[in-house]
Amino acid sequence: MAIAWRQVPWVLPARAVQAIFAIIVLGLIAYVISVFDDEDYGFSSDVLNFMLFTSVWTLLVATPYLALSPVYVPQIAHRFAIVGMEAVTMIFWFAAFIALAALLPPPEACHSSPCRSSQAATVFGAFEWVLFAVSAGFAIFNLIGGRSSQNKETVPEVQMAPHAGV
Repeated sequence: MAIAWRQVPWVLPARAVQAIFAIIVLGLIAYVISVFDDEDYGFSSDVLNFMLFTSVWTLLVATPYLALSPVYVPQIAHRFAIVGMEAVTMIFWFAAFIALAALLPPPEACHSSPCRSSQAATVFGAFEWVLFAVSAGFAIFNLIGGRSSQNKETVPEVQMAPHAGV
């Protein structure tokens, strides 16, 4: 039988860590974007903007939905919606941290504060991806386990009362 997602003891602490990492990435990337906007560039990279979007998505959409809906509004916490939200967020983080890592110079050539902040954001983005990959894996396992347990017919247990005359 599948365990309800809200009954797994590590889910809420994992959501808290996901939110904290998203806040860290948001601060680091916002700093890097502000430096690029202040310098002669006048714009920031699409990669930086996507990393910023991913952290905001995690803070405002994914983490609140995944942490609060199973507990407070179980009607909207459908198993497929939870798996979809986990998978989409995991893909966002994977694409964001890989794209930012490809944009960065080698570590020995990275001496400025925005460059080091981008490196840190990449590392936290990778950790965030791992967290969402693990929680998505458990959500998929819960979905598969829940489907197989619902398809099995349960046979009601019949209790025989002892006969007084026998």
